[in-house]
Amino acid sequence: MAAREHGFAPLVFRLHGGAPQVVREVLLERGWEEHDEQKQEEGEWNLYWRTSAFRNSDYENVLPWQRLNHHPKMIHITRKDCLTRHLRRMKSAHGAAAYDFSPAAFILPNEYTKFLAAYIRNRTAGKPRYWICKPVDLSRGRGIFLFDNIRDLTYDSPVIIQRYISKPLLISGYKFDLRIYVCVKSFSPLIIYMHQEGLVRFATEKYNLVSLDNVYAHLTNTSINKFGLCYTTDKERVGRGCKWTMTKFRSFLHNQGVNERLLWRKISNIVTLTLLTAAPSIPSSPNCLELLGFDILIDTSFKPWLLEVNYSPALSLDCPADVTVKKGLINDIIDLMNYRMIDGFRQNGYLRRYMRSCTGCHYILTKIPPAFLLPKTSSAPRRWQNVCAKRKKQNITFPSTKTTISSRRKQTRIHHEQMSDVSHDEEINVEVESDDCELTTLRRVRESSRNVPSAVCKLPSLYVQNHKSPTAPYNRPSQDRSIPPSRVGDFILTFPFNEVTWKASRDDVGVKSVVHEIQKLTSRLASSSSDKERTNMDKRVAVRDRFEALLWGPKNPPLLSECCALKSP
Repeated sequence: MAAREHGFAPLVFRLHGGAPQVVREVLLERGWEEHDEQKQEEGEWNLYWRTSAFRNSDYENVLPWQRLNHHPKMIHITRKDCLTRHLRRMKSAHGAAAYDFSPAAFILPNEYTKFLAAYIRNRTAGKPRYWICKPVDLSRGRGIFLFDNIRDLTYDSPVIIQRYISKPLLISGYKFDLRIYVCVKSFSPLIIYMHQEGLVRFATEKYNLVSLDNVYAHLTNTSINKFGLCYTTDKERVGRGCKWTMTKFRSFLHNQGVNERLLWRKISNIVTLTLLTAAPSIPSSPNCLELLGFDILIDTSFKPWLLEVNYSPALSLDCPADVTVKKGLINDIIDLMNYRMIDGFRQNGYLRRYMRSCTGCHYILTKIPPAFLLPKTSSAPRRWQNVCAKRKKQNITFPSTKTTISSRRKQTRIHHEQMSDVSHDEEINVEVESDDCELTTLRRVRESSRNVPSAVCKLPSLYVQNHKSPTAPYNRPSQDRSIPPSRVGDFILTFPFNEVTWKASRDDVGVKSVVHEIQKLTSRLASSSSDKERTNMDKRVAVRDRFEALLWGPKNPPLLSECCALKSP
């Protein structure tokens, strides 16, 4: 969807030095323009994308029409030791049955004694047990090694030791894992989308527990396997390279007679329950959106295991599967941000004057972004009162500008009628009068923004949809417009998925009720064993729920209500 299609100025993106090239390519193809610091205002951009974390000042100064591609404090689940602590805490609070998807792990050096006790206990019982050691803050498989004898354990930085899943599901003898792309639109309330077209990453040599030091047989990281001797060879059933698309993997599962719906639901549960561990720790940031890479391993009993959560998952295009998956992924992320509505604030914000009253004087802001436009009922910030009082005391005056209120109202109304993507409830009524105080630079406005109440920068609802995007339609819209759309392109809304979870996500995340709903839904999917049962069930029960939740996984996902009987709370 090109930005020019709607008669507006092009949307503008800003990339940090290490941002993936595919992001630039996709945005340029969509008609966006790259931000030019020499020619454009500092705030004249819509999306700022970077692979590393943003500074606190970036979060403080973000404007309503702008988006950052990271939430603050994501270290709570993307750093391996933090994730281990959070999962362990949740397992203790909500039971091992809910959080049994993560292998036992120990954080070294602090928990070396605990690990040693577990190691000796397993050796004494005569159980063969393998372990995997991972540095807590490295990515792309760096520093990872396997061992079965504690004499081989050496480390010079903080690490985690995990029980190694020694019986993974293999395809023609090759180990693989799933890279699931997850987009978190908000942590307060918690809103999770999962992309249907992920990647299946293979090791390039056949799995063998005899040679634990062979990284090409045990690790599935592309950054490692692309240097292996067998990377370009035509491997049995796997083919060349080391990646499949999720579509190809679905065909494999279908041929194996697997209960796919239950498998997809279990993977979706892992994502939701993992993000629930961090939700209370992440500050509310409505201008942010997070793309995460969940690495999921499936064992021989078709049980999925969480390996780790990746911050800024790799978006390099190393093979045809990457091009297919990642370009579509970026397009769907942009559609998920819904700039068609939000950018109206940038379009209306500049070259506009606004009157605010303060004690003894009036003043005008010219070229002011609407982030700083207070409602009529709001009082002027104390900083402005002090400034105006000081100006009057020093007999300093500013040029006066006269603008007719009625004509300005008329122009604003006509402009908003043209903006079909912005609902009437969110129109901005601009009234302008002038007196003896005028501030004319955006820079002064920015400096003053620190004292503007946070309510001024509150975003409009992102979930009011008055349109269907030609490239990524919002399928199956919910009856309640406050509920996020169930589908955007290949992104499927996986949480919240019914009334109970929606309420829990808004009320400081009621984890206990969420866990209960997840377990209840999973058991219903497991019990719906035949297509006949799913077809003949009473669908009238599910209609009572405002949610039209879709089952994540299948390319053409059915409603959850078509898979199992969902009773309203």
